[in-house]
Amino acid sequence: MNNSSAVQALGKHLDLQLSNNTSPGARTRVISNHCLPERLPSSGFILREAEDLAPRAILRQLRRSPSPPNSELHPRADVPTRDHGASHSPETSASSSPKSPKSQINQITAWTEPQPFEVFRAIERKDLMFLMEVRDHGFPLLLRKTGNATPLLHAMRIGQSHRDVAIVLLGAFSRYINHLSDEDILKPRTKMILKALRTNLKLAIDYGLAKSQSDLTASFLQTLVMSEGDKWVWAQVSTISHALNAGTAGQPVKAAESAVRRFATKELGKADLIAALEDYVGNATSDLLMLAAWSNVLATIQGEMIPFYYFARDTRVYKAFVDRLDLHKVDIQNSLSRRLKWQLRVLRTVLEGRTTTYRRKIELLGGELDQGEGV
Repeated sequence: MNNSSAVQALGKHLDLQLSNNTSPGARTRVISNHCLPERLPSSGFILREAEDLAPRAILRQLRRSPSPPNSELHPRADVPTRDHGASHSPETSASSSPKSPKSQINQITAWTEPQPFEVFRAIERKDLMFLMEVRDHGFPLLLRKTGNATPLLHAMRIGQSHRDVAIVLLGAFSRYINHLSDEDILKPRTKMILKALRTNLKLAIDYGLAKSQSDLTASFLQTLVMSEGDKWVWAQVSTISHALNAGTAGQPVKAAESAVRRFATKELGKADLIAALEDYVGNATSDLLMLAAWSNVLATIQGEMIPFYYFARDTRVYKAFVDRLDLHKVDIQNSLSRRLKWQLRVLRTVLEGRTTTYRRKIELLGGELDQGEGV
């Protein structure tokens, strides 16, 4: 009997079974989808971003830099700067005897005050390092009017290409205001500089730079108060002090905020600028309330007034207010009325810290001093 066909069929079956056990299963084919990378920004966009962000970075650096020396107010011809190009000769080094470390640094040379045309030329050339040197050693030169233009006005007239220079100059102005010492602010020369600053800042506002520089308008109002606004401050302090004496019926918070807004509207005259001034309005409103409350304190006890030029300059009024409260703690507790002591506690508690915005602080003060149960 011939079984060859059966053997062949059995062999094929076994081979097929063996191949199925040893070979991996067929993979499912992955269906590819079209994928396009995100388009890179154009060189024009990158350039515009650089022109916008670079001046802001310089501005932040200016504000974070330490307080400049008093030579800003009193430029001298003998202000020393280092001459990095100077080197000591071997003969000089060999003949000189060991001295203090100061004698071993580079040779010191005198800084010469530049002419106005040199400042204008530096603006045209965008020589920011030169302008910063003038800022440190001869600040009034950045405000001086030559012909029919100041350095800031010259930069703005050139156009958009020199907008970064104008922003750097504004940063120098804000830095001067923020670092002005108590000793210098009452000097006649400082008053002249502040008036020139006010003129330059108003020019910048009129040219529209306030839209991109949020603190420009606040700096203008600060300078205005510091230069000739003391009469306005004390007039409002007198009004708000009477409102505090009347308790919640006097609505002191509302009266203080209304006074600040009227002042800003009178000096600026533009509603869009006032809308961008909420931080300044809140700062100034709280300062008026503290100045008025302390004025009421001084009507009963002896103490030191809070200087008017602290007004709306960040937390200066608050720090002076708290210092005086701590200094006269016993007299305040023993001599003041219950209502005034309550108002002092509310002002100190609500205005403490930086985590809450001025807008929110004013809302809290209004809810307590204007609409609360009162004392």
